[in-house]
Amino acid sequence: MEMKEYLKHKKRVVVKIGSSSLMHEETGGLNYPKLEKLVRELCDIHNQGIDVCLVSSGAIAVGRKVIGLEERPKSISTKQACAAVGQARLMMTYQRIFSEYNHMAGQVLMTKGTMLNNVSRKNTQNTFEELFRLGVIPVVNENDTVSTYEMQFGDNDTLSAIVASLVGADLLILLSDIDGLFTDDPHKNPNAELIKVVEHLDEGVLSMAKDSTGSDVGTGGMATKLTAAKIATLSGADMIIANAKDVGILHEIFEGEFTGTLFKQHKNEDFYIADFIEESIG
Repeated sequence: MEMKEYLKHKKRVVVKIGSSSLMHEETGGLNYPKLEKLVRELCDIHNQGIDVCLVSSGAIAVGRKVIGLEERPKSISTKQACAAVGQARLMMTYQRIFSEYNHMAGQVLMTKGTMLNNVSRKNTQNTFEELFRLGVIPVVNENDTVSTYEMQFGDNDTLSAIVASLVGADLLILLSDIDGLFTDDPHKNPNAELIKVVEHLDEGVLSMAKDSTGSDVGTGGMATKLTAAKIATLSGADMIIANAKDVGILHEIFEGEFTGTLFKQHKNEDFYIADFIEESIG
């Protein structure tokens, strides 16, 4: 089956973008043209009748820049202070750009407790459903100001998969600083080959993870992306890793002509997201 045909019936998509993809590498400042293009792409997907949710990193990085810290903060309290400043600035920017395209964005901040507590999880699920019903595009981040969970999440890779599972998305797109899953680390091995489709997420595939990142801004390596793939595919969502260098790749994905890796869903009715978080992430 052609990729376009395979993806054309998607009704709810979660898109994740990492800190390093939103910032200018040299200065750590927000890349506004890229941010605007990302929002335009998301609005266009929404205009096709597809529910859209954005999981956006960047609060700590934005706050660090606003406050004027030269280096990435190391202490948890400094990271949380940066997040308090940066999340408000980031959301204000998203709100303004989405409104230029006549779309509404709504902020959703989550913690580990949100998912582990049955009442909180159900309430969050209901909130997402109402946002989608009202035509709002949720912009999700981990609540770094009161929680240190994202620092274990891996630049929101895992969070985005948890969100995809929670809202019953049928597609998760991880926009990353790499084209997809390779047979080896492409930064070190020029002969590494891109794997275009992963039919089954078996131990052979999971062993390809390299828990590293080349960025001073982001925290997510391939290991967190494969954890995300496990959550998403078991929850019934296909997952795509694609390069965020040009966020225009989003419409290329829906046209079926893109460079990246597709992980095909294999829904497991026994998969329970709260148990997975408790066991795997702790």
